Amino acid sequence: MPTDADPSDHAASAPRAVTVESGARLHFGFGNLSLAHERLYGAAGVALAEPRVRITVAPAETVASEHDAVERYAARATDLFGVPGARVTVHEELPRHMGLGSGTQLALATLAGVAEAYGHDPAVRAYAPELGRGGRSGVGVAAFETGGFALDAGHPTGRFTTDRPADGDWTVPAVAAHHAVPDDWRFLLVVPDVGPGRSGDDEDTSIRRTVEDADPAVADRVAGVVQRRLLPAVAEGAAERFGEAVAEVGRLNGAWFADEQGGVYRPPVGDVVAALDEDPAVYGAGQSSWGPTVYGVTDAARADAARDAGERALVETGVDGDVRVVEPRNEGAAIRPVED
Repeated sequence: MPTDADPSDHAASAPRAVTVESGARLHFGFGNLSLAHERLYGAAGVALAEPRVRITVAPAETVASEHDAVERYAARATDLFGVPGARVTVHEELPRHMGLGSGTQLALATLAGVAEAYGHDPAVRAYAPELGRGGRSGVGVAAFETGGFALDAGHPTGRFTTDRPADGDWTVPAVAAHHAVPDDWRFLLVVPDVGPGRSGDDEDTSIRRTVEDADPAVADRVAGVVQRRLLPAVAEGAAERFGEAVAEVGRLNGAWFADEQGGVYRPPVGDVVAALDEDPAVYGAGQSSWGPTVYGVTDAARADAARDAGERALVETGVDGDVRVVEPRNEGAAIRPVED
């Protein structure tokens, strides 16, 4: 258990039921996957207003939820905060393993809900590793905490090597850069109706193989894009330059993962991205995490045109799927007491 977030340090209020709401996140890629560099991983991403997670947590004598993963998260949270139990109801959740951060957002919502239901400080950054979250990437934790755009600092390479430590035996990567996303920016989400992205042991195996063989020169190119293009674009509110930069980060990451996912993007994501690249309403497109969600950067004035482009991309690719345009989320998770 972390020593810097002891719940006994915080005065507890009377138990009460609370609702927790958090949005999805996009994962644009890592800064480095080569063991030749001194820091490993280091991810960039952005919080979205939707789709979202929404749960209700009520104090109880035991742990109960109809959602198996949430029940496990709640059981761990009650142990961490030394409380008797919780009843957790899931009203909305993100599609699982589709590149939108479903596991981290649901785990942290449960953790925060249990804490707040008993009047404790959630301390999600300190406790996330206890639920197996925030290991390689800190973007999901940052999205839950503050929303907006985040770039995390990664881990010392000698600490993680090819295998991440056991759950709870790491700290979430620090936020190296954070910016609010301009209110008029929009994000096109195209979710092809194909299988989920990698997770669990399959993901660990793929990451391990990738890290063992990753070309360090790719990391140098990613660093140049991040430093000279991506960070200035988000700081200056330049959606077009931002879209081009995150798309390039994604393509460079795809060079690392090509052997694991069957190309720079996992099929049929590459065809969808190629179709969106041709449309002037989409400033840059790529694959979020392992996919299959494809993102496109646009703005409010071009939102309808971007949505149409997403629909056409699916038709041209020959797959069904879901298309929406969503707003950024520039605040952390909302936690509110349930009204009597």
